Amino acid sequence: MPRLSAERDTDRYRSFTRRMLVLGGLKVGLLSTLAGRLYYLQVVQSAKYTMLAEENRISLRLIAPSRGPITDRFGVPLAMNQQNYRVVVVSERTKNIPETLDKISQVVPLTDGDRRRVMREMQRKRRFVPVTVRENLTWEQVATLEMNMPDLPGAAIDVGEIRYYPFAEATAHILGYVGAVAEAELNGDPVLSLPGFRIGKGGLEKFHEKNLRGTAGTSQLEVNAVGRVIRELSRDEGQPGREVQLTIDIGLQQFCQKRLSEEQSAAAVVMDVHTGAIYALASHPTYDPNQFTMGISAELWEELLSNPTTPLTNKAVAGQYPPGSTFKPVVAMAALEAGLVGPKHTVHCPGWMELGDHRFHCWKKGGHGSVDMVGALRDSCDVFFYDLARRLGVDRIAEMANRFGMGHASGLDLPHERPGLIPTREWKKKALNQPWTQGESLIASIGQGYVLATPLQLATMTCRLANGGFAVKPHLTKQVKGVAAETTNWPSLGVKKEHLEVVMAGMNAVTNIQGGTAYKARITEPGFEMAGKTGSAQVRRITMAERSTGVKKNEQLPWRERDHALFVAFAPVHAPRYAIGLIVEHGGGGSTAAAPIARDILLETQKRDPGRAAVADAPEPKAPPSRG
Repeated sequence: MPRLSAERDTDRYRSFTRRMLVLGGLKVGLLSTLAGRLYYLQVVQSAKYTMLAEENRISLRLIAPSRGPITDRFGVPLAMNQQNYRVVVVSERTKNIPETLDKISQVVPLTDGDRRRVMREMQRKRRFVPVTVRENLTWEQVATLEMNMPDLPGAAIDVGEIRYYPFAEATAHILGYVGAVAEAELNGDPVLSLPGFRIGKGGLEKFHEKNLRGTAGTSQLEVNAVGRVIRELSRDEGQPGREVQLTIDIGLQQFCQKRLSEEQSAAAVVMDVHTGAIYALASHPTYDPNQFTMGISAELWEELLSNPTTPLTNKAVAGQYPPGSTFKPVVAMAALEAGLVGPKHTVHCPGWMELGDHRFHCWKKGGHGSVDMVGALRDSCDVFFYDLARRLGVDRIAEMANRFGMGHASGLDLPHERPGLIPTREWKKKALNQPWTQGESLIASIGQGYVLATPLQLATMTCRLANGGFAVKPHLTKQVKGVAAETTNWPSLGVKKEHLEVVMAGMNAVTNIQGGTAYKARITEPGFEMAGKTGSAQVRRITMAERSTGVKKNEQLPWRERDHALFVAFAPVHAPRYAIGLIVEHGGGGSTAAAPIARDILLETQKRDPGRAAVADAPEPKAPPSRG
């Protein structure tokens, strides 16, 4: 019995020992694993976790770059940045936000919409993040708020930048404006998400957005566990946007805009016939782009949209009009180049031409009698060009018009340029599924029917006529911070010089030979004479009944039913340098409404001579509103 008991004790001891060894081995294994993990984290991965800890302590924030300036050809600022004072509120620093807003409103007027927006942003953001209450404060408002800051818990004055256009209305259609980034415009660039960041919304501000925007800077901030800034550790301001210099002469631009403002609606483009540089591009009526950058009211926006004269539209590049008789030089070139007629070709004009059972009328009821090509251009005889169109056909007219820059966009460095329309047989078949008729060729030869052109295209056409037949292209950018953007080596159009001389002689006769359609609007100062071509484009159909009783004069019609008045010209006559394309919407006759304006602008252009004028002649920009 004692022996059996001893054996049992031995078995229990052995079993206990085995269990102890197993448990001990497990503990050693666990401790070894823990020690290995600690070694891996603290030694092997030390650098990684040190960096992560540092990132939790240091916040890297973007700094919005300063937008690049835009200047005219002489360096006069057209778009610049100015300080933008704004009042902000930090909710954690005030116990009563509505009360703080009430006190701020005693200095800076706040609408109910402003208050709702502030409260909404405060609910979305952390309590220590500033919320903008109002921007664009005047210096007087800033000073008053600073004086009363002890009574404005949570309020503070912040300073940023805002775009300013010193010449406002005169450059609105060229420069466009900047505005807040829309959700659809976010493309992954983090700078676009910065509060208050603005980008180009139209004009050259939009076209040169990448050049003007610059590169964002960075600021390293030490923050606490909840993200509140303790101090700034380092700062890199980034790269400001690049300066963009234009071909525009702001003095001439202002002159054009003022001269056009005497009409209800008009547009003009002044170009260098040799380089294609645009010295002035004006559209009236216009608007103040500063109202957009500073926050346009809903009432003003609605007023701009509903205005029948469309002030938001750049008519110089986006207005498409029947060119009327300003199109006749192209038809003349097409006939001469095709070899169908010579310069001495004559046509008898009784006041109409019959084609089938239709009668196509000349603008002069009694007709012009017998006229040659120069005389037909001088008198703007419709019947002469009906005869050319009947010989040519619309396709050959279209081919020459295309060569002179019509019927397609020029590639101008400005958004929203429209292509105009030069019809062909194929175009009508595709667009309207109808065959072309010969009568439509006659109508097209006088710049009516389907033919459409922009003032920019008319100026380009005139440049190519006056420069000896070279395919200059219009452009507005002279250089981008030292990198030239202009080209002066233009290809030839492949037209004969003697044919160009015939057409130019006809345009000279329009203004400088008595009896020419624009003789009364000629430039009389020696050495500054211009050559041009008038145009009047109908916007309504004249019925046979009205013709039998007498066609109503433009002044007898409502404004919107009056003819468009157009004029193209180059100067000086004997050494062409400058060209203009101009329209007065519903102005009536080209000789009475458009030619005098073009005369004044071309005379001013030659006197200013923007291709060679000195910087000292450039005007001073208008000072920005007082902000301190």
